Amino acid sequence: MREIMAIRLTLLTIMCGLSAGPAEAYQIYVSNEKDNTISVIDGASLEVVKTVKVGKRPRGITLSKDHKLLYICASDSDAVQIMDVATDAILDDLPSGEDPEQFALSPNNRHLFIANEDNSVTTIVDTEAKTVVAQIDVGVEPEGMAVSPDGKIAVTTSETTNMVHWIDAEAFKAVATTLVDQRPRHAEFNLDGSQLWVSSEIGGTVAILDVKTRHAVNTISFKIKGVAKDKIQPVGITLTKDGKYAFVALGPSNHVAVVDAKTFEVLKYVLVGKRVWHMALSPDEAMVFTTNGVSGDVTVIDVATLEPVKSIKVGRYPWGASVLP
Repeated sequence: MREIMAIRLTLLTIMCGLSAGPAEAYQIYVSNEKDNTISVIDGASLEVVKTVKVGKRPRGITLSKDHKLLYICASDSDAVQIMDVATDAILDDLPSGEDPEQFALSPNNRHLFIANEDNSVTTIVDTEAKTVVAQIDVGVEPEGMAVSPDGKIAVTTSETTNMVHWIDAEAFKAVATTLVDQRPRHAEFNLDGSQLWVSSEIGGTVAILDVKTRHAVNTISFKIKGVAKDKIQPVGITLTKDGKYAFVALGPSNHVAVVDAKTFEVLKYVLVGKRVWHMALSPDEAMVFTTNGVSGDVTVIDVATLEPVKSIKVGRYPWGASVLP
């Protein structure tokens, strides 16, 4: 299998070189839960080029809008760390509330919305002043976090309450809730902010919510030949900017579902590493990078062929991913 994937990667590299010139210089950052590290993968060679020590149990990671800073949810340190991507130095810890797991940065590049799993709140931090500006009560075990492209709406998903909590991101107030399937883990707005995609791990579904009505317009279920239903557990979701595909990480099924983002039809299941958590797209959206917790690696999927082309060994229990253009 590895030899076949290596051949595919070589062919892909040749084709990309012929059609698009030299590969873009970019890096993929991957958080490793059990090692307390960030692995940095070079986008051209698709190899780990360095490993950076960070706080305890890093999970969610995201870049600032100017790509100068990497924010890291160091869950067991009860902190969001700020890393300078130019020097890899940890500049500061933000007051994040207890057990930060996922977060989302507002388009204003200033307000960070953080899901605090242990105390059932969403904490909003001013990243410039380094102060908490609000804490909003939500459901039990909040995890998923997203902010709309226009910066007006934030959402938190609560795993035990099975709800999406809608927050006025300018007034910092909760305004509504939507019931979804069991254990919602991740939320993702589409590019124009008209839809919110929500994965439910135990329910085994992804709900597509109309943002204006806050009601589901479609619910996607998954079925993989030879895989038990209870192993198909949707978590991370990544949408392409052209509106063509949604990639859904299906946890211990060890597959990523490729969904037609317009018709909501499942087009294909791609075999990846063990216990796939989250994903990130390359800047040109030619590749998808998956974090596979149990196998401790990142699978590279070629978006043109929807085939895996390489496995990259990283640290123990890779969880989050973010791409620096």
